[in-house]
Amino acid sequence: MPTIACLHTAAGNVAVFDAACPPGVTLTHTLREDLLKDAEAAGGLTAEIAARTARALEALAKPGVDAVLLTCSTVGPGAAQAKASVPVLRVDAALAEQATKGGGKVVVLCAVETTVEPTRAIFAEAAARHGATVDVRLVPGAWAAFRAGDVAGYHAIIAAAADQAFAEGAQEVALAQASMTGAVALAKGRKPLASPPVGLAAAAGA
Repeated sequence: MPTIACLHTAAGNVAVFDAACPPGVTLTHTLREDLLKDAEAAGGLTAEIAARTARALEALAKPGVDAVLLTCSTVGPGAAQAKASVPVLRVDAALAEQATKGGGKVVVLCAVETTVEPTRAIFAEAAARHGATVDVRLVPGAWAAFRAGDVAGYHAIIAAAADQAFAEGAQEVALAQASMTGAVALAKGRKPLASPPVGLAAAAGA
């Protein structure tokens, strides 16, 4: 029965990952909102914030933990610096692999601006392996709704953007941030891919 230690930068993601947890897997949760807030204030991930992220991930690799999972896309590159005795995974890396493996056009939706560049980089790597093309889009108004506490409105905006992407011919639509997961149920046609179930499956497999 694997134990996965999750590092979150948004409090709401704890419940999102608990809801997506596969049977037989135990999750622990650590919240570091300062990492995302500092990255937003800096206009993106800095070397210093990436290093802090790596140290936070390393601290979670305790006895009894089988894998560490970083659930924030903005600070995702910090995972590459983490040195631990167990696998340290990025939830967005697992999402990128799943979304691009069928090839074709993949549209990736981001809500917060600081997520766009790390997301573009991780999806480009996966797309190159699978012969997919990637279109990373920032969804207007989504993060403002989230920050204002209008989570239902946030999910509705994301769902509409996913519907539009499929209507434009996307082979797959991926939701770059775990906080977007609630949009899956609201999508009217094909369902976009959310990162929590994909990332947890990858971590449990690792």
